[in-house]
Amino acid sequence: MRAIPFIIATALAATPLTADASDDGLSRAPYFDMGGAVRFNYGWLDYGPTSRLQLELLRADINAGAGPFSFSAQYRWYDGFDAVHHAYASWQFSDSTQLKAGIQQVPFGLLPTVSQSFWFGSGYYLGIEDDYDPGVVLSHRTGDTTWHLGWFSGDEYGSGARYDRYSFDVAQTDALPYRERERVHARVERSRDWAGGELLVGASGFAGKVQNTQTRRHHGHQGAAVHAQWKRDGWTTQLQWARYRYDVPGQRIALSAFQAPFQIAAQADVPSANVAYSFGQRGWLDDLTCYNNLSMTRPVGHSVGIRDSWQNVTGCSLQKGIMLTYVDWIAGRNMWFAGGDGIGINDGGPSRWHSRLNLNIGFYF
Repeated sequence: MRAIPFIIATALAATPLTADASDDGLSRAPYFDMGGAVRFNYGWLDYGPTSRLQLELLRADINAGAGPFSFSAQYRWYDGFDAVHHAYASWQFSDSTQLKAGIQQVPFGLLPTVSQSFWFGSGYYLGIEDDYDPGVVLSHRTGDTTWHLGWFSGDEYGSGARYDRYSFDVAQTDALPYRERERVHARVERSRDWAGGELLVGASGFAGKVQNTQTRRHHGHQGAAVHAQWKRDGWTTQLQWARYRYDVPGQRIALSAFQAPFQIAAQADVPSANVAYSFGQRGWLDDLTCYNNLSMTRPVGHSVGIRDSWQNVTGCSLQKGIMLTYVDWIAGRNMWFAGGDGIGINDGGPSRWHSRLNLNIGFYF
């Protein structure tokens, strides 16, 4: 695994490092932009107390660059903790080839997300959607095909004992004392015209390991996905089947984010099916998009101690200028963040559907 950065370097050696001066990525004038966001959230829950409208997030962004070099960073402040979202530098070798180094989005599955809602899909809570880790990623486009090859050192803080984070990563708990270690990722996606719209079809995979912090022993960690997205006349349809495997003793492993560790099935498949429609400008709104995001976690084996989990999010996003509002109805069965104790596990209680109405109002600068 330690040799992976050299594989990327070898690939770069075969990539032309010069390009015509008219290439946008290479002739870009120096720039420095600062921005941020503030968001407010209200939540009604059928399994707990209602959360009044309150400040949910403060965010600061920096984007800078000159010529082929650029830098991007984002830091977030939530209620009770703060965390890095991303911080990376990139070099644009040509219009088709780019290298990124730092805390960045892991190239796995449909990008940027397998969802349209504020709550994402089940994959987010399992660490395989919108995950940000420190690493090096080479991306290259050849015709209608885009490739990603990346190496990641672990989670963004290098410790599973820190639970106050944005991305869901392996957690170190008393019962399950693990942390993420090195991983290599590969992703390919092809674009083509189909049925009057744009079709994206691709596959992703990764292989790495997690470490038991008590025994210092390493265990395998793998994942794969096939994914497709079709867009036409305001419609977006997404399909993905992902799987992950933690080769640890027992049937469970712990993850954490937002100050809370919880358990998940150590091995599972994660199918997702989403549909969305953008109405475009409607009245005083710049855009109105409505969607339904359905995802499931299917543990391997279905033995005692684990069970299927479901999540469905139906809602709309409304945009006006710098304001972006999400109105979501989240329904979950045996789903963490929707009344469940974990994801894909069975602690002996009944498996019931729970739901919540969530309103998030954000201003992005």
